[in-house]
Amino acid sequence: MEISLKYLPGGRAPASGNMMAQSDLDLKEAALKEDLKFYFMNPCEKYRARRQIPWKLALQILKILMVTTQLIFFGLSNQLVVSFKEENTIAFKHLFLKGYTGVDEDDYSCSIYTQQDAYDSIFYVINQYKQLKNISLGTLGYEHEGSGLKICKQQYRKGTMPPSNGTLNIDVSTETECIFLKPQELAAKRAELKLNSSFFNLEFYRLIQVEISFKLKGIALQTIHARELPDCYAFQNTITFNNRAHSGKIKIYFDSDTDIQECKDWHVFGSILQKNTQYILVFDGFVILSCFASLILCTRSIVLALRLQKRFVNFFLEKYKRHVCHADRLEFINGWYVLVIISDVMTIIGSILKMEIKAKNLTSYDVCSILLGTSTLFVWVGVIRYLGYFQTYNVLILTMQASLPKVLRFCCCAGMIYLGYTFCGWIVLGPYHEKFEDLNTVAECLFSLVNGDDMFATFAQIQQKSTLVWVFSRLYLYSFISLFIYMILSLFIALITDSYDTIKKYQQSGFPVTDLHEFLKDHGSVAYRKESTSLPFFCCCRRLGVVAESKRM
Repeated sequence: MEISLKYLPGGRAPASGNMMAQSDLDLKEAALKEDLKFYFMNPCEKYRARRQIPWKLALQILKILMVTTQLIFFGLSNQLVVSFKEENTIAFKHLFLKGYTGVDEDDYSCSIYTQQDAYDSIFYVINQYKQLKNISLGTLGYEHEGSGLKICKQQYRKGTMPPSNGTLNIDVSTETECIFLKPQELAAKRAELKLNSSFFNLEFYRLIQVEISFKLKGIALQTIHARELPDCYAFQNTITFNNRAHSGKIKIYFDSDTDIQECKDWHVFGSILQKNTQYILVFDGFVILSCFASLILCTRSIVLALRLQKRFVNFFLEKYKRHVCHADRLEFINGWYVLVIISDVMTIIGSILKMEIKAKNLTSYDVCSILLGTSTLFVWVGVIRYLGYFQTYNVLILTMQASLPKVLRFCCCAGMIYLGYTFCGWIVLGPYHEKFEDLNTVAECLFSLVNGDDMFATFAQIQQKSTLVWVFSRLYLYSFISLFIYMILSLFIALITDSYDTIKKYQQSGFPVTDLHEFLKDHGSVAYRKESTSLPFFCCCRRLGVVAESKRM
C-alpha cells in the first residue's frame, strides 16, 4: 500500500489528506462562528434563535425588586437607630453642660472664661449625674459594671509663671491624676469629703485639661411602634475641659460613643412583633436564594465565555498564524456579569448580617448598611445594561466607555495642579481663614469653588490683619477660579463631548471593524434568521449587528 501511494502521479494521496484537514478546519470554523454569533446575541435574539428562555434577565428583574424592598425596610429600621443616637446626644449636652444653648461653637460645644465658671461646670456635671434618674426624661440608667464617674486632670508639673515680669519656670512633663465617684458614693454623705478634697483645687496656669467620663445605658422603645424588637444601648460619654492653649478660654467638648448591645433576658409580649420579625427573616432568606442563583448563573456565563475565548484564540492562531489582539480578547469578558457577581456577594453577606441584627444576635448596623447600600447601587447601575439594548439609550454607555481613558489621564494632570493649590492655600491662608485651617477642609473648599458654590463668602471671610496675605488671597482665589472653571473644567467637558460626537458618527457610519468582527461579518445562519410570531413582551428590540453589540459589551 505504501509503494502504490508513492508512485501515484501528482501526489494525490497527500492532497486528499489536506482536503480532509481543510474540511475539518471548515467545520470547526463554522461551529465556532455559530457559537460566537449566539454568544453576542441579546436575550431577545437568543430566544428567537433557540427558544432559550432568558432566565438571567428574569432573575435580575426579580432581584432588583427584592433587593430594593429589602433596602427600604433596613433603611427605615436604621433611621430609628440614628435618630435615637442623635436625640440622646442632644439630651446629654443639655443635661450635663451648664449653660448649653443648643448650638455648638465651631467644633466644640461651649466655652467658659472664668475660674468660677470652670468650677461650676465641673460640679454641675457631678450633680446632674448624681440625680440622673430624677431629672432625665429618657430610659437611662447607670452602668452597674462600670466604675461610675471618672474625673481626670492633666497638668504640667510644679512651676511658677508670673506674667508681670515675663519669667517662666515650669516643668513641661505632664502628670495625670484621677478620682472615681460611684453612684452609691454620690448618694452617701461621704461623697462630700471627696468633693472637698485637694483634687479639685485647680492651678489653671499649669492645667492642661479636665476629663469627665461616665457610662450610661438606655433602651430604644420606639422600635416597638415599627413592629420591631427594642435595642439596648451603651453610651460612653466624655466631657473635656480643654485648656491647652492657656488663652483665657477653656473649650468644652462633649463626645458620646454609642454601642448597640444585645438586651439580656428581655421579654416582649404580643404576637405581632414576633410574626413581623419572622416574615422579614423569611423575605431576607428569599433574597439570599435569588442572589445565590444569580451568582451561579453569572459565574457560569463567565466560565463559558472564557472557554469560548480560548477556542477562538487557538483557532485564529491555527488558521491565520497570528495572535488575537487584546481588545478582541476583552470582548468576551462581560463587565456587567462581574458587577452582578460583586453585587450578589455583597447582598448575600449584608442579608446575613441583617438577619442577625433582626434577630438581635448582632448589632453592627454600619457594616450591614455599607454592604446593602453598595450592592443596591450596583444592581441599579446594572439596569443600564438592559437599556443598552435600545440604540437611543446606548449612547450613555458607549460615551462613558470611550471617554473614560482620556478623562482619567486628564484628571491625573489636573489633580497635580489641584494638589498644588491645596497645599499653598493651607500653608498661607490657614491662619487667616477658617476654610483653610486643615488640608481636608481646603480640598473641600476648593472643590466647592470649582462648582461655583460659596464664592463670595470665601472671599469675604479672609481676615485683613495682614495686607500682604490679603493681596495674596485675591491672587490665589482669582487664579484658581479662572484656571479651573474657565479652562480645566471646559476641557474636561470637551473631552466627553468629543467622545459623544465620535459615538454618534460611529452609529451612523459603522464602528471600527476588528479581527473578531471581520471573522463574524460574513457569517449567516439560517437557524438565526427565523422569526417567531409568539415572542415575550420584552423582545421588542433587535440589535443592528454584532459590531454594535460588541461595543456595548
